[in-house]
Amino acid sequence: SEVLLRMHSVGICGSDVHYWQHGRIGDFVVKDPMVLGHEASGTVVKVGSGVTHLKPGDRVAIEPGVPRETDEFCKTGRYNLSPTIFFCATPPDDGNLCRYYKHSASYCYKLPDNVTFEEGALIEPLSVGIHACKRAGVTLGSKVFISGSGPIGLVNVLVAKMMGAAAVVITDLSAARLQKAKEVGADFIIQVKNESPQEVALRVKSLLGCMPEITIECTGVQACIQAGIYATRSGGTLVLVGLGPEMVTVPIVNAAVREVDIRGIFRYCNTWPVAISLLASKRINVKPLVTHRFPLEKALEAFETTKRGEGVKVMLKCDPTDQNP
Repeated sequence: SEVLLRMHSVGICGSDVHYWQHGRIGDFVVKDPMVLGHEASGTVVKVGSGVTHLKPGDRVAIEPGVPRETDEFCKTGRYNLSPTIFFCATPPDDGNLCRYYKHSASYCYKLPDNVTFEEGALIEPLSVGIHACKRAGVTLGSKVFISGSGPIGLVNVLVAKMMGAAAVVITDLSAARLQKAKEVGADFIIQVKNESPQEVALRVKSLLGCMPEITIECTGVQACIQAGIYATRSGGTLVLVGLGPEMVTVPIVNAAVREVDIRGIFRYCNTWPVAISLLASKRINVKPLVTHRFPLEKALEAFETTKRGEGVKVMLKCDPTDQNP
């Protein structure tokens, strides 16, 4: 049961740029031409015969990961771990940075009238924050350290605060990105220069007044993962979100003897309904994340902008006739 969509807004992700520049991410290798794009929203044009929850004209947000079979992971609600999952813009699966796109109806979610197409496209990165903060166990009064202030670091700030974190400290190399983190709700910022991981951990502790129970690592950089282990309070949790080299050297014994739990995340699952509720109720504001907008014709310029690390989130507009924001 599929729907045909006229695409509206598609965000550019770091992974899109990485495939474009390097042709692979880990074991996912681009062997044939591939359409990029997986942060997207659009309008339903046609529905398949079995589709009952959508009709032409509906505005939808698209979840890019669709399981191909009901395996053990689907049965336990962790369908993101299904080894045969379809995922937009992960080789060999095409993404949705195009004018028209066909997708599984069950993974298209109707947007309420007060949620824009742009917000609908931002549900994808927002979902990474929701999934990471859930895996981290963020709750009322949590002290949280977020490493990296790119788009994924920023959505983790938004979600951690939403879930009740009392204090969030965030690190980055870039002063501009740290200012954006303050804008979206970070309590403390640390611009890292050339401190050692232990020094970074001490700065986190002194700003928070204690060691954080939760660290969310969004860079994948070896030194940042090391700082994450040193910074996390004994008995706390470190969630690894950013992906870097396959092999990294980390103080694993330090983590082990202090019972610091190290958890990974892979994309997200069951997050779109939650995100839509948060956006519709205005409990979360993702609008400040979008800093650049380009028409589809200027896609190359948009990708170059993202590659240079300008702004935060670059958004492409696929439908020139549609004035709906």
